[in-house]
Amino acid sequence: MGKRQLQSVVEHMRKRLRSAKRICSCTSPPQPSCSSFSWYEEDVWTEIAKFLDGRSLIKLAVTSKWFQRVIMDDSIWKFVCLRDLQIPAPPQHVDFKWFNLYTSAFDGSHSFKFHQKEKHIDWMRIGAFLLDSSVFLTEKLSPPPKIPNEDTVEKMLQSSGCCVLDNVKSGIWIADLQLVRCPVCELNTCDGTMQTLDARHIELFLYDGYQKGSWEYQLIGSHDVKERVAGASGAIFDVKNLKDISSCAVFNLNSWVGKINDLHPKAMITLHAVAVNTNLQENDGINVKFHTMRAGTNGEVVSIRISQQLL
Repeated sequence: MGKRQLQSVVEHMRKRLRSAKRICSCTSPPQPSCSSFSWYEEDVWTEIAKFLDGRSLIKLAVTSKWFQRVIMDDSIWKFVCLRDLQIPAPPQHVDFKWFNLYTSAFDGSHSFKFHQKEKHIDWMRIGAFLLDSSVFLTEKLSPPPKIPNEDTVEKMLQSSGCCVLDNVKSGIWIADLQLVRCPVCELNTCDGTMQTLDARHIELFLYDGYQKGSWEYQLIGSHDVKERVAGASGAIFDVKNLKDISSCAVFNLNSWVGKINDLHPKAMITLHAVAVNTNLQENDGINVKFHTMRAGTNGEVVSIRISQQLL
């Protein structure tokens, strides 16, 4: 191939290349927009928190400042506290944050943990109930309950083993069953024991007067039953709700006190009442004591104890 012919072929190839379409670079198809979900949605975590127990909530709160702010919202702790106490919201205002009330109710504290620890043997949590009027205290669980006519609490208790208390702090109350050493002597080796229905307002442990020991239990009356008794029992009722179906269920002893040879302590709690009973072996009777604690000299009643010991 001559030189001129070769140049003609090269020129022809150049023309073909110029006329050919260029290859375009590849492009990815358009991506869908990212989800609008955010892990930091307060409303979402507020709802999630309602399914967690207190310990889990605290663990979540310490993971970050954001979670601490969300989880420590008082509305969450109010919901969790009422849920775990299994009671509806009380109509009364509370004096403390619900987180503190929850801690006070579920940290394992009881009244003998702060005072008279040397007398304490064992305890069990019964539950929570509501008081919003005067209170009926009784050592008897036989229906129908009769409110005595005597003019003083002491006379009521001496004559019939029951009484009505006024000026009781309304709201949520927590009930425990305590087993303590006999208070008649001061010997730690004494084998005598005393059963105590121990009820307190949920805010009691948070008050300075209680923490500093300036509020003390006062004996308001006692009663001796000088004959054999089948069981050591005691009950606290809200007077306004004394005839409610749930409160009356306390007097249906067959449903909860156990068989006569069952000597384990039993308890029953309703929305407005709490009761305890321990079946007893042969005995010569029991002594029943009633104590109350007031928020100051003339303050409201914030704690109630009904105690029984064998004569």
